Amino acid sequence: MSFSSYWRILRENRNFRLLWTAQIVSELGDWFYSIAIFTFLLELTGSAQMVALAFLMQVLPQTFMAPTAGVINDRVSRRRVMILADCARAGIVLAMMLVRTRAILPLLYVLLAMETVCWAMFEPARSAVIPNIAKDEEIPVANALSSATWSINFAMGAAFGGLVLVSFGRPAVFIVNSLSFVVSALLIRSMRFAEPHAENLPPLKWRDLVDFSPIAEGLRYVRRDPKLLSAIFVKGGIGLAGSNWVILPVLGERVFRLQLAGMSAAQAGALGMSVLLASRGAGAILGSFLGGNFAGLDRSRLRWTILAGFSMIGAGYVALGSAGSLMMAVLSLLLAHAGGSACWAASATLLQMQTDDRFRGRVFSAEVALSMLALSISSFAAGRAVDAGIAVRTVAAATGALMLVPATLWLIAGRAWREPS
Repeated sequence: MSFSSYWRILRENRNFRLLWTAQIVSELGDWFYSIAIFTFLLELTGSAQMVALAFLMQVLPQTFMAPTAGVINDRVSRRRVMILADCARAGIVLAMMLVRTRAILPLLYVLLAMETVCWAMFEPARSAVIPNIAKDEEIPVANALSSATWSINFAMGAAFGGLVLVSFGRPAVFIVNSLSFVVSALLIRSMRFAEPHAENLPPLKWRDLVDFSPIAEGLRYVRRDPKLLSAIFVKGGIGLAGSNWVILPVLGERVFRLQLAGMSAAQAGALGMSVLLASRGAGAILGSFLGGNFAGLDRSRLRWTILAGFSMIGAGYVALGSAGSLMMAVLSLLLAHAGGSACWAASATLLQMQTDDRFRGRVFSAEVALSMLALSISSFAAGRAVDAGIAVRTVAAATGALMLVPATLWLIAGRAWREPS
């Protein structure tokens, strides 16, 4: 893959260009509002566990929604699923402006969970349609570009989210995010492509959502293919580093404050948090492009990219645990999340190459469920650990050491990929 490949798919593939643009606007808004929520919770409660709970509400519902989301995405138009999910999220995010005091804080968690349910419908649909709108040789390009775009949005959203929050306040942040979902829905509505998985199927009925036979069929499909079974767990391995969603806000707010002239301690903490989160995103940008260019469609290289990615995450977080300056923390995060992003893009390409179209919604929903379950457990455990008095640097180093587990399991799973199909 050359860098001209990225420009070519954007220039020549209208459907992917629309999907990619929709991704840009909606994800930028997401990272704006994440900074607003994390700083609000730390100011209001001073508890790392409350931040962990907020993140839990942003990920755990996806685990429980995955079976239903998979069935829906394999029965109806995935394009329509994405549009409806975006419209619902626009209203949910606006409602978050109602939360101003500790007394109504539970409402924030309810709204975060509702927004997450919509994301659980949207993201498997987005991943599943890429093979429908891209040629075979474009699939790794599309995955690498999508992963890099997520990372760029994260870096820019985290960097500017703190500035917008400091300059214009939280309501402005939520309004921007709500509008971004509206724009995303309009862009996806303009896409035109065939969806063979939904052709000649009866209309989806409410009772179909509690019919477990499609879920059982999907489980049998995955279980009989050891390669697919191992690939579906990769993002769950990445999710073990989900403690970063607690580690980075706490490090930014308490350890690496970026104090500029005339700023309060709270504002300095918000900017420190922004710098760390932006560094996370910048590392992921690098990993997306390097991983995609190295691996392409070569299954062996994709497998080695995943192993290298796990190793880089581990090394980066061990280094973060001993970082003595903001610059060292930034470099550690660049390494760790370059590995995570390369791993993410490579696993997506493997799954898309290995999965039949009619099962793709269920497979990607299951992948999301495993990833979000690991993220939920690791982030909640990190919040409990910090509030129990364990130094946040120690939690960071432990996160790095934990990555030995998925790296070792992936090495063992490599035997299935070496066997002939």
